[in-house]
Amino acid sequence: MRITAWWRGISPRRRLLVGGVAAVAVVVLAAALIAGSGSDAAPRDGVPDQARPGPVLLVPGYGGGQGALDELAARIRQATGRATEVLTLAGDGTGDLLEQAGVLADAVERAYAGGAPSVDVVGYSAGGVVARLWVSRDGGEHQARRVVTLGAPMHGTGLATAGGALVPGACPTACVQLAPGSTLMRELAKEPIPSTLPWLSIWTERDETVTPPESARLDGAVNVSLQQVCPGNQAAHGDLPTDPAVTELVLQALGTRPLEAPTDCVSS
Repeated sequence: MRITAWWRGISPRRRLLVGGVAAVAVVVLAAALIAGSGSDAAPRDGVPDQARPGPVLLVPGYGGGQGALDELAARIRQATGRATEVLTLAGDGTGDLLEQAGVLADAVERAYAGGAPSVDVVGYSAGGVVARLWVSRDGGEHQARRVVTLGAPMHGTGLATAGGALVPGACPTACVQLAPGSTLMRELAKEPIPSTLPWLSIWTERDETVTPPESARLDGAVNVSLQQVCPGNQAAHGDLPTDPAVTELVLQALGTRPLEAPTDCVSS
């Protein structure tokens, strides 16, 4: 009653002024609420804090097998106390790598929505290409604290080409995409990783799955041949997630010190 009387008692011009101020206040308040509600969904400045390691997401390779990465995830949890998750790829893990990148993007969003200070990603084999797609095309450039890839065919693998030639039509979508010179490989060659993102790419010279093994070399990353650091190491492609020396390199890379090429071979 009193508010109504007061409102009627002021001039039409003053009513307009008061109403305008109130409208602006509502808009400002709404914007603040929206900004506040999303503060935990992504890094505030678009660059995760290197000093605040959060969860580690591990991306399986072609076919989506999780066994070897489960071992690596357990080792990371044991050594660092950080939460780890091995992702379940869409379908049987042989479908479109862009769709697999979407699985990673969703997992990262869930982590930040849950209050994670940052997210690190470990991609094994084709999972490394998935990580690269996420960084280039799904916002990972602004969400990843660090990325580590193991035996990733960044430029494709001759094995995919051979498989498609031996059994025409039997090469699934991801297989086609992983052939050197494929449309996806040509596109990725034009999409450099950001210089601000610490990225370690490890491969083994004994790799017979990713051929040539140096396909794992990625411009802008810290590139390391396992045998360069550990001469005589016999790890093959399938051994990378569980090899003790590789595990230690991964643990070092996921720390808080500046990412540099390792010089010593250390294994637990």
